[in-house]
Amino acid sequence: MEGYYDRINRTWLYLGDGVLFKRGDIFRGQAIMSQPGITYGAYGEGDKLKFYGWDEDLANPALWEEYDKEHHIWKYTNKVLDPGTLVFNDGEKVSRKHIPSFRDMQFVCRDDESKPFVMADEMTENLDIYWHFMDVLITRPSKGEDFPIPQVDKTTMGDLYLRCDEGNPGAVFNSIEVIAKRIAFTCMNNENIRIDNICMKYYCFGVSGGHGINGLHVSNCEIGWIGGNIMMYLGTDPNYPEGRRGSVTRYGNGIEVYGTCNGFVVENNYIYEGYDAGASHQVNARVPQDMKNVTYKNNLIEKCVYGIEYFLDQIDGESESFMDDVAINDNIIRLSGYGWGQQRHNYYEPALIKGWSYINTARNFSIENNIFDRTAYRMLHLVAQKDEYCPVMKGNTYIQDKGNMIGQWGGNEVKEPEIEIFDEKAEEKINNIFGDKTAKVYIIE
Repeated sequence: MEGYYDRINRTWLYLGDGVLFKRGDIFRGQAIMSQPGITYGAYGEGDKLKFYGWDEDLANPALWEEYDKEHHIWKYTNKVLDPGTLVFNDGEKVSRKHIPSFRDMQFVCRDDESKPFVMADEMTENLDIYWHFMDVLITRPSKGEDFPIPQVDKTTMGDLYLRCDEGNPGAVFNSIEVIAKRIAFTCMNNENIRIDNICMKYYCFGVSGGHGINGLHVSNCEIGWIGGNIMMYLGTDPNYPEGRRGSVTRYGNGIEVYGTCNGFVVENNYIYEGYDAGASHQVNARVPQDMKNVTYKNNLIEKCVYGIEYFLDQIDGESESFMDDVAINDNIIRLSGYGWGQQRHNYYEPALIKGWSYINTARNFSIENNIFDRTAYRMLHLVAQKDEYCPVMKGNTYIQDKGNMIGQWGGNEVKEPEIEIFDEKAEEKINNIFGDKTAKVYIIE
């Protein structure tokens, strides 16, 4: 199928057209740049068609050469885009990815920047990976520092090293998939796009939209094993707050809209194993940006660090942006912080719904009739500048281990709301603090 993405992206389509892919097929590599008014879907019978992020399955002995016999390190014989991780045998195992910081013209250990990064010393566990690159250095300042750092973009290629104690990884495993720094569907500045009945796996993003999109509907899709790729080396690292210029930020969401949007619908999808959010709408607004008519409905989202994420931060005095008519209803969201993405440095951030503690100006915001099933940290992080911006909670089901967290709800204009604990008073707290008077609460002893 070489070149089919290019043929689709070059073909001028008309409003109301559809691009249908045959069920049961697997398409690999960079995917679709959407066009306005188009439905992308499937035809025929059988399994969902599959979009996979990298050009080939690495479970082939000819694709690996022994690099360091003493430390069981193998090198992939082809160059590769930044891998979020490697996934073995369709999720049976995953790699732990080592990403060093970069200072004084060398890679250094992320947790101790005084220590040079030595691959053999750091790759101490079976299936550890390291991706080496530094072909292009940039000097754009960050935090007042302007020393060179590696540029990592969608074209940056590097060498992939894998520790495999059992021998040649291509012979040990039936499948080895790269979560590649690619996007399955890019949807920017377009109107009325529908993506339906497609499986997207091993991408940095499944669906990425925003910057003025009007009408994006993602339904009946399977989106899994997403993200973990390098976003940038700039020292503004939420995964490692002490980081300076030269430290690294990782990212990757299943479905995301960034910036102004109207009519963003995510429904009837299965989304799982995401490094960041299963689905998200978000923006750091320096000019007015409104996110209107946003709906998440009837989705199953599990083992993503954030099940559903939203935020609106107003920067440099911007004060007009709003979220308006947001509904998170009838979803099952479970096991945030229990997937592979918990390799992250900020291990304390998982939440089933993650609104962070931004200004989050909103109106007509509801969270109703969802099932919230356990998390490694907060169940809910629902904070805004004022109580009136926070979502109205109604009829949700809460399942959590005793002693773990419910989370936060409320305005932080005066002070940050307390993190509430899931204990024998959990139902009372959910009723009175979160305002969910019709909640069902189940404590796992």
